[in-house]
Amino acid sequence: MVVGDFPIELDTLVVGAGPGGYVAAIRAAQLGQKVAIVDKGTLGGVCLNIGCIPSKALINAGHRYEESKGSEDMGITTENVKVDFTKVQEWKQSVVKKLTGGVETLLKGNKVEILSGEAFFVDSNTVRIMDENSAQTYKFNNAIIATGSRPIELPTFKYSDRVLDSTGALSLKDIPKKLIVIGGGYIGTELGTAYANFDTEVTILEGGEDILMGFEKQMRQVVKKRLKKKGVSIHPKAMAKGVEETANGVIVTAEVKGKEEKFEADYVLVTVGRKPNTDELGLEQAGVELTERGIVKIDKQCRTSVSNIFAIGDVVEGPPLAHKASYEGKIAAEAISGESSEIDYHGIPAVVFSEPELASVGYTETEAKEAGLEVKASKFPFAANGRALSLNETDGFLKLVTRKEDGLIIGAQIAGPNASDMISELGLAIEAGMTAEDVALTIHAHPTLGEITMEAAEVALGSPIHMVK
Repeated sequence: MVVGDFPIELDTLVVGAGPGGYVAAIRAAQLGQKVAIVDKGTLGGVCLNIGCIPSKALINAGHRYEESKGSEDMGITTENVKVDFTKVQEWKQSVVKKLTGGVETLLKGNKVEILSGEAFFVDSNTVRIMDENSAQTYKFNNAIIATGSRPIELPTFKYSDRVLDSTGALSLKDIPKKLIVIGGGYIGTELGTAYANFDTEVTILEGGEDILMGFEKQMRQVVKKRLKKKGVSIHPKAMAKGVEETANGVIVTAEVKGKEEKFEADYVLVTVGRKPNTDELGLEQAGVELTERGIVKIDKQCRTSVSNIFAIGDVVEGPPLAHKASYEGKIAAEAISGESSEIDYHGIPAVVFSEPELASVGYTETEAKEAGLEVKASKFPFAANGRALSLNETDGFLKLVTRKEDGLIIGAQIAGPNASDMISELGLAIEAGMTAEDVALTIHAHPTLGEITMEAAEVALGSPIHMVK
C-alpha cells in the first residue's frame, strides 16, 4: 500500500470507458455530478479500438477493393487492381485514433476526471485503482460498472499467432489466402465477408443449424446467397474439435453432420461468443449479485443489488451492442440524479454489416405472435425500388410488422443495402407510436432507398403503388 494513500472522494465513479462508460460519465456530469472515469486501456473501449469501428473500416476497405475490380454489367472493367494492406491497416488505425481522441476531448469538455488503471472494489463505497507504479483509494457515492466483455476462448483453440480472436483478425499484417472462421454469428460473418472481399478463401464452421440465427430465415438466405457468390464455404452443424498449428498455417478438425473432416488455412478465427468482464473487479466485496455466467443483476434503472452501484452494457443481460450500452449509460446516470428514467429495450435495433446488411427492430412476426398479438406482416422488395436498381443492389426486402387492430408499427426487419441506416426511421416510428398510415403519409424523397419504408407501409394499408397486390 502506498504511504499517505488518503481516500479521494467522488460523487460518481464510472468503471470502464467504452461506449457505455464514457456516455454515462458525460451524462452524469451534465446532470451536475462530480465524475471520474477509469479504464486500464485506451478510451473508447473494445468498440472504438478493436471492435465496431475498426471492423467497419476494414469492411468498407474490402468493399472498395471489390468495387474497384469493375462491374461488367455496367460496362466497367479494370486491370491490375492492387491492395497495399499495410496502408489499409494504417488508414483503419487513423479512423480509430480520431474517434478515441474525440472521446477524450468530450470527457474533458464535460469536466470528467480521467483515471488510468485497474479498479478493484473494496466495499460498496470504496475502490482501489492500481497501475504498474501506484495505487490510490477512492470513495464514491455512486458507481457505474461498464467494463464490457471479452471473447470466449475455447480450451481446444488457445489464442496464438495462428488462432485468432476478433482483435487478431483485425490486426493481420497481410491478407490471408485462406481463413477458417469458427462461429457464424455477426462477428464471424462480418469479418469473414471483409476478407472474402479481399479475395481470401473463407470457410465458416457453425455449430448450430445456420449462420446468423438471431435473424429470420428469409433474411439469412439473402446473406448466404451473396456469401456463396463470393466463394465462401458455409458448414452448418459443424463442431470444431481441435487445431494443429503448422509452420505456415493451421489444420482444423471438425465434426460436420456427424462426419470428421479436416480444413486447412493460414489462420483460424474463433468467434463463439463473449464473456462479461466481472471476474476481477472484487464485486463480491461490494455485495453485488451476479448470475452463474458472471452477468450483473440489475433492475429497470440499471441498479444492482447494491443500491448505489449500477451496471450497464455487456456485463448485464442482453446482446453485446454498443448502442445498448450507451442507452443504458444514460439511464443509469439519470437514475443516479433522481430522474425516473427506465430501460425499455423494444426500440433497440440489431444490425449486421454483412452483404447485404441486416437490421431488425422491435418484434419479428414470430415474436409478436408468441406474445399473443394479432399482427400483419407487409413486405416490399428492394428489386422494385429505383434507387436500388441504379445502385445495382437489388437483393433483399423490408418487412413491417403492424398490429391488425390499428396498424401500429411494432417491428421491422430489413435485408438489403444501407439497412443499418434505414432501420433508424422504423425505430423512431416504434418509439413515437406511429402507424403504417403515418409512415405512408410521410413524403419520402425520390429516388431513395428510404422510399422502400413508405412502400412497405402502403402494402400494410392494402394499397401499394409499385407492387401488384
